[in-house]
Amino acid sequence: MQKRQKNRKLYFEELSITSKKYYIPYISKFKGIEEGMNILEIGCGDGGNLLPFAELGCNTTGVDISAGRIKDAILFFEERQIKGNFITSDIFNLKSLEYNFDLIICHDVIEHIEDKATFLSNLPKYTKPGGLIFMSFPAWQMPFGGHQQICKSKTISHAPFIHLLPAFMYKSILKMSGENEDCIKELLSIKETRTPIELFERLVRKNRITVVDRQLFFINPHYEIKFGLTPRKLSAIITGIPYLRNLFTTSCFYILK
Repeated sequence: MQKRQKNRKLYFEELSITSKKYYIPYISKFKGIEEGMNILEIGCGDGGNLLPFAELGCNTTGVDISAGRIKDAILFFEERQIKGNFITSDIFNLKSLEYNFDLIICHDVIEHIEDKATFLSNLPKYTKPGGLIFMSFPAWQMPFGGHQQICKSKTISHAPFIHLLPAFMYKSILKMSGENEDCIKELLSIKETRTPIELFERLVRKNRITVVDRQLFFINPHYEIKFGLTPRKLSAIITGIPYLRNLFTTSCFYILK
């Protein structure tokens, strides 16, 4: 398990840096981020992605089903004397928030969702006319697309492609490595709800959502703060090859409407 998985404040700070340096500039190509805008993050975790938006004067709302993560988000914002609204809930239970946001952020969320079609079909209900959705996620077949970096075992957390093994083999290896039941359950759940690029784009088309822009990364922008690596876009040649591109795409950026 990486240090940032245990130190939530560090994780919060790292996410805020990546959001400020990479997410906001990318989104701003399609919609300027201005004071007073309403920003919603679904699956906000500790709130790190929202911090730079709040610092720009945006009205930020973070929703997550984890009460612990929401508690941390409230604390971290209060420590910085920054305003932010955080709610423990399934977003689709919050009907009062519909048609209220200029921008919705879904960072590393879709790969955890079982019913992706229903999730995607309901997202536009929460945007104002002209609102956009920023979606990012790791391609399933990339080296760490299974989120195995959360494992306590250093060997397993650094083992690329291990999540692509058959489920029974994967589960056995996790057990032999001493991972607890909660970790194993989460990793097997992600294996069930995995999100290849082709599946995501097929569901987007099916739900009549427009892809305004797509950017695939060979080196995830967040790896700069995590590992000191310079972000690098996936080559146009590999980007254009279905299925193969998943092996080399550590992060997918989409602007949807």
